[in-house]
Amino acid sequence: MDRRDVEDEEKIRFNSAILLPYLRRSKNIDDLIPWLYLRGISSGDFSEALQALVGPQAKGFRQTWSRGFWRAGRKSTQRGIAEILSDKEYVSLWADGIHFNIRLEEDRQCILVLMGATKDGRKELVAILDGFRESEQSWRELLADAKSRGLKKAPKVAVGDGALGFWKALRKVYPKTREQRCWVHKTANVLNKLPKSLQAKAKSDLHEIWMAETRENANAAFDRFVEKYGAKYPRAVNCLTKDREALMTFYDFPAEHWIHLRTTNPIESTFATVRLRHRRTKGNGNRLACLSMVFKLVCAAEKKWRKLNGSEQLGKLLEGYTFVDGIMLEKDAA
Repeated sequence: MDRRDVEDEEKIRFNSAILLPYLRRSKNIDDLIPWLYLRGISSGDFSEALQALVGPQAKGFRQTWSRGFWRAGRKSTQRGIAEILSDKEYVSLWADGIHFNIRLEEDRQCILVLMGATKDGRKELVAILDGFRESEQSWRELLADAKSRGLKKAPKVAVGDGALGFWKALRKVYPKTREQRCWVHKTANVLNKLPKSLQAKAKSDLHEIWMAETRENANAAFDRFVEKYGAKYPRAVNCLTKDREALMTFYDFPAEHWIHLRTTNPIESTFATVRLRHRRTKGNGNRLACLSMVFKLVCAAEKKWRKLNGSEQLGKLLEGYTFVDGIMLEKDAA
C-alpha cells in the first residue's frame, strides 16, 4: 500500500451522527446515556456505542449498570419534583400535556409539564406530574405544588393550547398571570373546521393576524378573517373569536420575545425526540418508569437549552416597565 494512502486513512475522523457536538466531547456517561437512549440505541448495545464514542474506558459497561442508571433516575425524579423554588421568579410559563402509551396499562399516560423563562432569558423545567388527562384538578395540583415549593410571585404570562383544565386552574392559583393561547394549536383547530380547498388560503389569512407588527393591524386582519369566513363557516370563526383577547397578549411583551410567546414550541420541540424514542421502544412498561424516563431526558436536554430572544428585555418586565406593540415605554409615559 502506498504510504500516502496510509496517511490518508490515518486522517479519517469519526463523526457521530447520533450525538450533539457537545456530547461527542463529553466523558460523562451520565450525559451520554439519555441521548443514546433517545436516538434508539438499546441498553444491550450501550457498551459498544460508548467505546466508539468515549474510548476503551467504557469497555466494562454492563446492561445492569444501565438499569441502575434508570432506577437512580426514578429517585432523582422525586427529588427534582420536590426542588425548592423560593428564589425563582419567572417572566413566562409554557404548559402542555404530553401523552404516552403504557404497555401494561390500557389508559394512555398524560404527563403535565411546566417550563419557565427567568429574567435573564434562561428556560427551566418548573414542574412535571403524572396527571389524569388534562383535567383542571391535575393542573391545579401541579400549579399548587409549584406555589407550595416557593413560587409565590405569579409569572407575567402563561402560554398554552386551548385545554380548558389548565386555564381554569391557572385563574385559581395565579389569577394575575396573563393568558396567551398558542397560535399553532389555534390555527390547526380553525383549519380543521374548514374545507380542505380553503385551508391554504385561510392559513395565510391567519398568518397575517399573528405576524402583524402592531395590535391595531392584527385586529384589522382578525376582522377581515371574520368577515370573509363568518357567513359560510361559523364554527371555524367561533373557534377563533372565542379566544381573541388571549391570542393578542404577546403584543404587551418585548417584540424580540414574541416568537417564544406565540406558541408552546419550547415544550413541543423538547418532547419531539422523547416521543420518537417512546415509539421505537413501544412504550414503557409502567407509569413511573415513563415519568422517570421523561424527567431524566428533559434534565439532560435542559443543560443545553439556548437563551431566549430578547433576554435583555425580560428583566424590565419584572421591574414594572410597560411594553406596547413590543416597544418599551418610559415609566413616566406608561
